[in-house]
Amino acid sequence: MIIRSATFICSAITPEQYPPDDLPEVAFAGRSNVGKSSLINKILNRKKLVRTSKTPGRTQLLNFFEVNQLWRFVDLPGYGYARVPIEVQKRWRPMVENYLTTRVNLRGLVWLLDIRREVSKEDLTLWDWLRMQQLTVIIVITKADKLSKNKRNKQAASIANSLGMKARELIQFSATSGEGTEEIWKELIRFLETSS
Repeated sequence: MIIRSATFICSAITPEQYPPDDLPEVAFAGRSNVGKSSLINKILNRKKLVRTSKTPGRTQLLNFFEVNQLWRFVDLPGYGYARVPIEVQKRWRPMVENYLTTRVNLRGLVWLLDIRREVSKEDLTLWDWLRMQQLTVIIVITKADKLSKNKRNKQAASIANSLGMKARELIQFSATSGEGTEEIWKELIRFLETSS
């Protein structure tokens, strides 16, 4: 995919603050510290478009980015990080659920899971909810370069099994090497350009 432009548009909490619903959007979700910002930067071929942080829980708003003046990427706050203040955590869920259930131009969700971690109860709760909403979901397992090939395949199989899927249905991704970038774009284009 040739990225001609990628621009930060705005941060939002409520629908009134969203950009107009005139472009197809895809949202990116995952636990805090799963590598969402790194993935978005990598697939857009930008180094610092989305701010990365060593401190989990920094993304606390819905962040909108316009890509090639054709689509928008929406970076959702990471979930599951205990050190974020309780009042902020309480605000996250309704903010994210409201976006995912009411945004008419939302085409799908890229859900990131860390290949080094087992699927948690919180992950399974979200997975059940996403299926209930009948959202189109691309599942990407990040940080693939952190494990040996043998261990990667075992972990991918374990994660897939927990989700009731096949390992081949998950995309293994590395922000360091770029592995998985083409596969992610293939899936993104499939629903960004064919959905109405």
